[in-house]
Order: sequence, then C-alpha cells, then structure tokens
Amino acid sequence: MRYQSTRGGVRGVSFVDSLLMGLASDGGLLVPESIPDVSSDLEGLRGLDFISLAKRVLPLFVDDIPEDTLNNLIDRAYARFDHPDVIGERVLDDVLIMELFHGPTLAFKDVALQLLGQLFSHVLSDRGERLKILGATSGDTGSAAIEAVRGQPNIEIYILYPNNKVSPLQERQMTTVPDENVHCVAVEGSFDDCQALMKTVFADAEFKAAHSLGAVNSVNWARVMAQIIYYGYASLRAPAPPAFVVPTGNFGNVFAAYLAWRMGFPINRLIVATNENDILARFFATGEYARGEVHFTLSPAMDIQVASNFERYLYYYFQGDTRRLCAFMDDFATHGRASLGSAPDDDVFTATAVDRLQTLGAIKAVYNKYGYVLDPHTAVGYAAAASVEVDSPVIVAATAHPAKFTEAVTSAIGDAAPGHPTLDALESLPERKTIIEADVSAVRDLLAG
Repeated sequence: MRYQSTRGGVRGVSFVDSLLMGLASDGGLLVPESIPDVSSDLEGLRGLDFISLAKRVLPLFVDDIPEDTLNNLIDRAYARFDHPDVIGERVLDDVLIMELFHGPTLAFKDVALQLLGQLFSHVLSDRGERLKILGATSGDTGSAAIEAVRGQPNIEIYILYPNNKVSPLQERQMTTVPDENVHCVAVEGSFDDCQALMKTVFADAEFKAAHSLGAVNSVNWARVMAQIIYYGYASLRAPAPPAFVVPTGNFGNVFAAYLAWRMGFPINRLIVATNENDILARFFATGEYARGEVHFTLSPAMDIQVASNFERYLYYYFQGDTRRLCAFMDDFATHGRASLGSAPDDDVFTATAVDRLQTLGAIKAVYNKYGYVLDPHTAVGYAAAASVEVDSPVIVAATAHPAKFTEAVTSAIGDAAPGHPTLDALESLPERKTIIEADVSAVRDLLAG
C-alpha cells in the first residue's frame, strides 16, 4: 500500500514514511492510493473480537511492518483498556451507545493514539531516529497523545491547546504528567488558532526537516486508519446495516466511519452531529463551507470552525481531482468560505447541529429514563439521533467518559456527576505548562529550544 497527498504533490509514500511525515510536504493530507474492499469477506470477519479484527484489517494498509510485529504492537496498544473487548456498548431502547472511552485517558482518542504510540516507538527504534511531535488539542487528543508517548526516549511531544478553553480535568490530564519529554503549551486563543499554528509550522518544510517534526493529530493518516476498526466491528455486530451518529468537530472520527463504508463494511448512513460550531452541518445542507465565529460550548472538543480532516472527504467527493480540491481550499483560505454551488450529492452523509439546551436535555432525559450518564459530546450525538429520521439500527459514538465533564453533567442531572479514580488522582498533582501568544514564532522558538 502506498499513500499520496490530497493536493497531488506527493505520491508513492510507504506507510512507515507516512507515519513519520504526518502532514504531507505539499500541505495536503495523506490518503491511501486505493481503498481495500472487504465486502466479499464480511462473513469471515463477523465473528471476530475487536483485536482480532484489527489484526485482519490493519495489514491491508500496513505492508512495510512484518505482520507478526504489527500484531504484537496491536496487542500492546490495547492491553491498557479496561474493557475486555476494548470498546463497550449500552442499549438504550432503539439506540446503541458505542463506548469508546475505556482507554487510559477515558476518551475515544485512546483507541487510535495508543496504537500510534506503539507504531512510533517501533519505527523510531528500528531506524535509530528521534522525533519531535507537535500536536494541537481542543481537549482529549492532547492527553491521549501524551499518554501514548510519555517517557519514550526518542520522542519529545509538544501539545498546543487553547488557554482556559478546555475543561479543568482535560487540562490536568496533560499538565500533571511529569515526564521530561512532555511539553504542554497553553495558547492565548481558540483551538482553530492552535491548529493554524501547527499547520503553519508543518508547512515550513525546511524547519520541519531540521527539527524532525511529526504529527499525532488526525492529520496523521495512522490515526484515521486505527479508527476504522471500531466502525467495522460495530457494523458487523448490528442486526442490519446501521446508521452511525458521530459527534465531531475536526471530521476525523466520522471520516474513519466513511472509509469503513467505502471499504464495504455494512453501514447504511453517517450522521454528522455538531454543536453550535456548525460549519459541517451548514456544508451538508447548502454546499457552502464557511468559517464562523468560534462558540465555546459544553462540548469543547468540538469547538472548531475549521475541520482539518474535511479535506480528505473533499478529495473523495471530487473523485481525486486535486486541482478542484486545491481551488476549493484556496478559496477557503483566502475568503474564509468556499462553495460547491449546491448541497453535496451524497447518499451517505446527513448532518445536524445541536445547541446547549438540547445537549443538557439529552443528558437529563437519558439519566432519568435509564440511569445512564452521557458526557456532553455524546449527548450531542444522542440528541442528533433523535432529530434525524432513519430506517436502520442507530449507533451513537460515545466519545468520552462523563467524569471528564462534571460541571456540564451536574448541571443537567441535578446530582453530582460520576467520578473516576483515574481523574480523582490528578487533584493533588503539580502542573507544568507554558503560556504563549498565538504567534508562530513563539511555537518555533519552543521547538528549536
């Protein structure tokens, strides 16, 4: 399997090189040159547990790491999850909640980043190289990435996050990590500012090469690849091809579901659930992709107006026409908006936006009826599922443990939010962080220091 850039300037990249490259050198995102088709093998895959399915599917994308070695990395990646089959489920009448938060940082990002950490460790050790990882987070990516690579001698990790705009628990999950290779950087701005700083640094090919920069955000293909597994797994366990409802801001999680659909896994529809930062909902309704003001909400990991993985979707929507893609992205970069001219002709995607009251209402309703607690991001998905009519089983992706968002949950249910011993242990630990302005020179100085 080889990889190429969505913008056409990079081709023929091996998986290992794509892993270390992160963002393509032409500013695009890496995608596989072809998408494997599993439709003829569904019955053989249907009875597999999560890890066994990963061992069958991931080699379709990874052909330059020996299969025995890859299988060992997969086993090690999921050894720290507290669910016997990595992901859990809870049935709420006609909606199934797909629990993706059983990893070490209690967020869905662990499913991909624990594997990414193992892949980085193996490849860098094999090559005798070092890497400086630069990432941006609106909440959960940072702690999951840090947990995946903390203490590794050949990696330094720098995580940018918006100062005072992630939950206190999310921040402590990052800033209380004592390992010397971990650097938490609070940026005076929004997540979109953090993401723009990261992309600007990566776009400087000379600086990127000089400082051996790598990416853990979902701009890194391996992140998306790992997330395909749980959509394939859940689809094979459903009684009929399901509709997945995915709360999303950066489009990476739902894009993985889209790839699972393209691979032939039995998926009926994909419902994109956004909060008040509704750029994706507006796009699927009108065809216009237009940046708006960032709203800071109860679901901060989705407080994003520029969805970095959206470019990968456009690449496939434009049927690999890189000139059309580049023109669209140039329009957006120049004017803050770009348009297809009409709503996309797409049979698989539906999108909807959910506001604060609907989010709180979903948490309260589910708690009152089922005694089950949703975190606010999952609540966005649950509320979206209730507002969209579907004729298939419905699976909502539960992206975080509710204990990470105690203020929102307590406000909704009127009782103390459930805790978690992993988070309770952070209360008394010292924190370390560096605060900077949203200026690219400040980021470069940190990386060069």
